[in-house]
Amino acid sequence: MKIIKTLTIAFLITVMVPVSAQTADEIINNYFENTGGKAAWENLKSSKMTATAQAQGMEIPVEVYQTKDGKQLIKINFQGQDITQLAFDGETMWSTNFMTMQPEKSDAEATANMKKQSKDFPSPFLNYKDKGFTAELMGKETKDGTETYKIKLTQSPIMVDGVEQQNISYHYFDTETFVPIVVENEIFQGPMKGQMNISTMSDYQEVDGLYFPFSLSMGGQAIQLKEIVINPEIDDAMFVFPATATEAVEKE
Repeated sequence: MKIIKTLTIAFLITVMVPVSAQTADEIINNYFENTGGKAAWENLKSSKMTATAQAQGMEIPVEVYQTKDGKQLIKINFQGQDITQLAFDGETMWSTNFMTMQPEKSDAEATANMKKQSKDFPSPFLNYKDKGFTAELMGKETKDGTETYKIKLTQSPIMVDGVEQQNISYHYFDTETFVPIVVENEIFQGPMKGQMNISTMSDYQEVDGLYFPFSLSMGGQAIQLKEIVINPEIDDAMFVFPATATEAVEKE
């Protein structure tokens, strides 16, 4: 795994702390300090990420927009056509139906869960106690040949098919650099129900003083970031469900 060379200095400082003295809060604080400083992360208002995703032997261009107030947009370009894979304006969540190529609103349950997830930008660990989350150090574990600290993050419960589920994820922080390299969370629906969804992060690079992973794997899909823009100019209209879309296709 490629490690940012500038993190070496931070490592030389933090390695002086005995392993036995580490707590979840110390690891989280080291993560923010090593990747730009907590104050800089708190000042992050929005971001635009340009990437390519590998799917069935193809490279698919992807754009991701996120804002501090919870708005999100994931747009892909497939066979020359821009498609909104997910959009959320803070109240309404919608996507493009790949069969009809028409925009469709998500159901109430998915939208409610998205509202809770909007607290995650730019990281669920940023001021996590103020969000009502808890973090617990579970010990050390080796992941992909790297020794890590395993932290259990418990967030607000979500609803799945009308049943409230605990929202728990496990985050693995490199013991040398304190950056997260693996995230695991349980899958609640579909053929993979009951198994763990595994995401990996590597190749951390600096963008205007903050460090982001540029190589990702989510659900087995490889994503390579090309560019990250901090606090870009964003037209809020891009998040809004198209006014011309028919309400007949809206899910209940």
